[in-house]
Amino acid sequence: MMAAMSSLSVKNLKRKPGRTIALVLLTAFLALAVFGGSVVVLSLRNGLQSLEARLGADIILVPSEAQSKVSFQNMFLQGTTGAFYMDASVTEKALEVPGVEKAAPQVFLASLKADCCSIKIQVIGIDPEKDFTVQPWIARSLTGELGEMEVAVGCKVEANIGETIRIYEQRCKVVARLEPTGTGLDTAVYCNMDTMNKLLAAAEAKGISHKITSDDDSVVSAVYIKVKDGYDIDTVNTALTGKLRKVTAVRTRSMITGVSDSLAGVSRTITAMIIVIWVLAFVILLLAYILIVRERSREFAVLRLLGASRKMLGRMAQLESSLCGLTGGVIGVIIAAVGVFSFATLIEHSLGLPYLIPAFSTVMLLGVGTALLSAAVSAAASAFAAWRLSRVNPGTALREGN
Repeated sequence: MMAAMSSLSVKNLKRKPGRTIALVLLTAFLALAVFGGSVVVLSLRNGLQSLEARLGADIILVPSEAQSKVSFQNMFLQGTTGAFYMDASVTEKALEVPGVEKAAPQVFLASLKADCCSIKIQVIGIDPEKDFTVQPWIARSLTGELGEMEVAVGCKVEANIGETIRIYEQRCKVVARLEPTGTGLDTAVYCNMDTMNKLLAAAEAKGISHKITSDDDSVVSAVYIKVKDGYDIDTVNTALTGKLRKVTAVRTRSMITGVSDSLAGVSRTITAMIIVIWVLAFVILLLAYILIVRERSREFAVLRLLGASRKMLGRMAQLESSLCGLTGGVIGVIIAAVGVFSFATLIEHSLGLPYLIPAFSTVMLLGVGTALLSAAVSAAASAFAAWRLSRVNPGTALREGN
């Protein structure tokens, strides 16, 4: 009986292709909005978690001029290149402040267009002996430390392990590729301080100076601070600001909080749009199925006279709506997936927030769930119409049709 009902439902859908296509397209639009919006929200949350994990410091010291020369935050969020310098003695002075457990210096260099990329890249020099932020990530794909003229590249840098890239005409060998973070750090290149000194010298030869004074080559761009357990981060932050001149102490939590607030605003907007679309789609589907009931009253009256029960007719109507919903759901998920994955970089740049697409298994689970939910919503929308349909008196329906 069930097989016969399914066969009849499919034939009914084929008999009215225009109506069927309209219902499929409506549910496809619903699924597209739900799946696409959900992937974007999950990607933003993943990006925020990745940024928090990658920063790995409680406080970051930068020159006071950093905020005016380039947005320090945008270097992490959007991959904006920039370079600013302060005396390297800041690292040792920071360690003298009570509550400072670790101080890891970094040196920034904005490259010219490297042969690996069509745009400028951010080069970051680290001290492997002191670093506690980048080195753990490099260690996931590299046994040992970075050697001289060796670099680790972000996942968006178009260079594979074993290849050589040129930065200021200096040949650097790629020995590691870092995992995606969904941040501007995915376009960065990392090297040790010996390599960075050679790159700084090469940049100097091209007229790009990094010197603070004419006879001082020892500089850093940022110092990452780890606060000892039991110390208040705000108190240490204030002490660092008071001790170090022309240096700004930035709490990483405040940076992340700002990003989190922006993310929450975007998430609320997307969620509100999804809810509105769901409500509108449900109302439209409900009206559509009510109209379909009126159109098919004689058809179902004949089926009743041939022995079909009210429950059977209701189930058949819901089966047809579920098939339309499931088909539309699958189509909508596919279209949304193509759009979201193809334009991931554009979405990231447009939002200006960390953006890291979830794992494949998560995306697949979300896609299957969205398709099934589309079918369920279509079935729910047709439930009222099916109930009305099951109450149609065959004689009355046939008389009204004459």
